[in-house]
Amino acid sequence: MTNFPNPIIWADVPDPSVIRVGDVYYMTSTTMYFTPGCPVMKSMDLINWEIIGYVYDTLANSDEMTLSNGKHDYGKGSWASCLRYHNGMFYVSFVAYNTGKTYIYQTTNIEKGDWQKYIIDGIYHDMSLLFDDDGRVYMVYGCGAIRVVELNANATALLDGGMNKIIIPHADPTGGTALAEGAHIYKMNGYYYIFIIAWPRSGSGRRIQVCYRAGHIDGVYDKRVILDDNMGFQNAGVAQGGIVDTPEGLWLALLFQDHGAVGRIPVLVPMAWEDAWPVLGVEGRVPTTLPCAFLPQTAGCSPNAMDDRPHMTSGLAASDDFNDAAGLGKQWQWNHNPVHGAWSLTARTGWLRLVTSHIATDLMDARNTLTQRTEGPTCAGVVCMDITGMQDGDVAGLAALQEKYGLVGVTQKNDVRYISLMCGDKGVLAQEEYIPLPSTQNKVYLRIRFDFEDALDEATFQYSLCGEKWVKLGKTLKMEYRLSHFTGYRYALFNYATQSIGGYVDFDGFKHICPAG
Repeated sequence: MTNFPNPIIWADVPDPSVIRVGDVYYMTSTTMYFTPGCPVMKSMDLINWEIIGYVYDTLANSDEMTLSNGKHDYGKGSWASCLRYHNGMFYVSFVAYNTGKTYIYQTTNIEKGDWQKYIIDGIYHDMSLLFDDDGRVYMVYGCGAIRVVELNANATALLDGGMNKIIIPHADPTGGTALAEGAHIYKMNGYYYIFIIAWPRSGSGRRIQVCYRAGHIDGVYDKRVILDDNMGFQNAGVAQGGIVDTPEGLWLALLFQDHGAVGRIPVLVPMAWEDAWPVLGVEGRVPTTLPCAFLPQTAGCSPNAMDDRPHMTSGLAASDDFNDAAGLGKQWQWNHNPVHGAWSLTARTGWLRLVTSHIATDLMDARNTLTQRTEGPTCAGVVCMDITGMQDGDVAGLAALQEKYGLVGVTQKNDVRYISLMCGDKGVLAQEEYIPLPSTQNKVYLRIRFDFEDALDEATFQYSLCGEKWVKLGKTLKMEYRLSHFTGYRYALFNYATQSIGGYVDFDGFKHICPAG
């Protein structure tokens, strides 16, 4: 048990922001339009992470966030959070492009999660908080031009008359038209450091990590490219995220890499200091394995957590037997805001019930779709669904969720139920298949297998009437990561009505299998 694999998580955890408090690491990430939002994750070793809560249950109840009146929030929601700890207080800040506001949440107990919300009008894109040692508080943000604005001492609002200026007119180390954003600011060694992701239009064209350094927050910033590597994967650079030190004084960067349809996956990068500049990687490259000696000797290097495998499961995607009547597992998020009166874990013990509550046009318009991450290199989701309560026009089942989606489930038409396969793209069905079910068949088993190995990015759909003999449906779905949603593919449990509301289905647990086998 000498090495751990890199990337450390083969699942969608974009825009990571990481801190250490004592010997515990915490991380937040982007989850866009899913609720509850802005997950808080915990680790003792930077490798094994668990979701311990969310910063908010619902951000707002607009038409966009409730899938009402033909509106939606896909590709929006909360973006690029910043996590900080200062004088006993935890801070999480982010923007939401759906509301046009910037949010700062605060709590003294990050694991309990009693967050207080403060709102700043306007979008401060990809902001990063800095609590300076003179008591002043800054927020650095921007795309292309990097700006700084000053907050009050409590970090609850802009400071009247405080600093507000451009500090890096064009954050492009190539001198061209690269997109540069994702600022993370720190003060160390007597310098202000701003870490930026840039996407040059020339050269390799892949994303790179850049660092800007100045002696004053509004001083003249020098710059260096500190990482330009793709780990051998499709010219997809490793960039954007935060830095953190271990109790032993080692430094690491936690960045992400676009990894096809599974999403943006976290990568741990060794870091050193030379002449007061951060140096990332080993001879400029991101290693695909790192020694356990690199990190604290905790559970992270135990036999049941890691070895020399080329991958490992993250724990951020997980099975659920739905036996906890107190609530859903923390791996679950709703697609947009849920209708809480239309789902239940108590109507039938050990089952999740989804009740239709509005008329939907398709899966993208369906409320109370319950989701969680998929996971590479391969994974499979399996459910057993009781369809007794379905009505004409209802569609229920298991989906591979992104703009280009696929689902396997049951459709009821004219009192006849059909095993159904539907693959849609931008509201248009590209593939349909229907197989009549016997009138006495009240349970069906559904399975989707995801293959992200070497960016194959394929999903296959199966059903069973007994849970043992599986039948493949339709063609393989070629998955695509699209910025219209800005998220990796997810498992999705759903039930929507196209004719009348009130029908229901019950799910007897969910099984996540990784690797799929």
